[in-house]
Amino acid sequence: MHPILRPGQLGPLTLRNRVIKTATFEGMTPQGVPTAQLIEHHASMARNGVALTTVAYGAVSADGRTFEAQLKLDDASRPGLRALADAVHAHGGLVSMQLAHCGGFSRNTQVSKGAPGGPSAALNAYGIAVGVPRVRALDEDDIQGIINAFAAAAKLVVEEGFDAVEVHLGHGYLLSQFLSPAVNRRRDGWGGDATGRMRLPIEVVRAVRAAVGPDHAVLVKLNLRDDVRGGLEVDEAVAVARAVVDAGADAVEPSGGLVFKTPFYLLRGRTPVREMAQVEHSTLMKWALHVFAPVWIQTYPYTSMFLRDDAQRVRAAISAPTILLGGVDSAAAMKTAMDDGFEFVAMGRALLADPDLIARVAAGEAFETRCDHCNVCVAEMERDGVRCILPPRGA
Repeated sequence: MHPILRPGQLGPLTLRNRVIKTATFEGMTPQGVPTAQLIEHHASMARNGVALTTVAYGAVSADGRTFEAQLKLDDASRPGLRALADAVHAHGGLVSMQLAHCGGFSRNTQVSKGAPGGPSAALNAYGIAVGVPRVRALDEDDIQGIINAFAAAAKLVVEEGFDAVEVHLGHGYLLSQFLSPAVNRRRDGWGGDATGRMRLPIEVVRAVRAAVGPDHAVLVKLNLRDDVRGGLEVDEAVAVARAVVDAGADAVEPSGGLVFKTPFYLLRGRTPVREMAQVEHSTLMKWALHVFAPVWIQTYPYTSMFLRDDAQRVRAAISAPTILLGGVDSAAAMKTAMDDGFEFVAMGRALLADPDLIARVAAGEAFETRCDHCNVCVAEMERDGVRCILPPRGA
């Protein structure tokens, strides 16, 4: 038996195998609540054997949305969340919700107090085209409200049948903004040295752990590197990983990059500027993508298991399971991950391109994903929902 097929323990949960569908924004919540399309997307992951599927970007508050058409974890979302959890469970899988807040990275024109809030006052280049050009510095009341919002959202989703939650500390969203010395310029107890910058993320993890109780798993997605000058680097990431496990996290999923600076750090391969411009609603942003993308958006060559070396440093430093993400693209790569001591692997593009990959590995095939890392799936999120543009296998 391929080692990826063996059951694994993730906190209080027993997963039927070692494959986790990582959170990839689905683009399937235009009204801010789960749709039949979103439910089927995750049900299909379970139907094809994924052990734990992760619903991407559940905003913990209205202000936590990057833009209006994102899932908002409130009472209106409860019926859809219950239906989604039931659909995944019907196929033998488990389901996790990614808990997120965008902080200052926002195009949400409905944001309160006139501007999105982040660790420090700054320009919000992402929001200029829609009239949200600045970031205000969060005050003490704002920060406590955010901690409470994460806890309330976590409690809500487990009440509706979710098995786990994933606290998003990566990719330049709010908790990542607080962790990053390139973004967090505060000089109070929520900034400064690494201990101060960690404070909000750690308090959120503690609050979420208390909210979900002992029968549900808490995962943390964490940047290894921001890959910007003065940003978070691996040494600090290792310290954060230790701290979140001490705060109650059951597993850590190392990732990387900042959505507003290095968005393709995790999506290595082609940068689909033309396709992204086609689905952009703002004329100004369409123009900016065509003209400035070569300067704004760095391209990263694709290599198999591209986060492996840095992630091994986290794996060696913590007692909780470490989930390998990034270029797990073949049966051989999955075996290497297990041999390295990673307890689980997380996949996004490979599962979109090859939804039957677990069955193929179980059949003993020397599986390699068809994904060619064109990254057009990123643009498809904004069209009709995330999908691989390759024709179905055998078509």
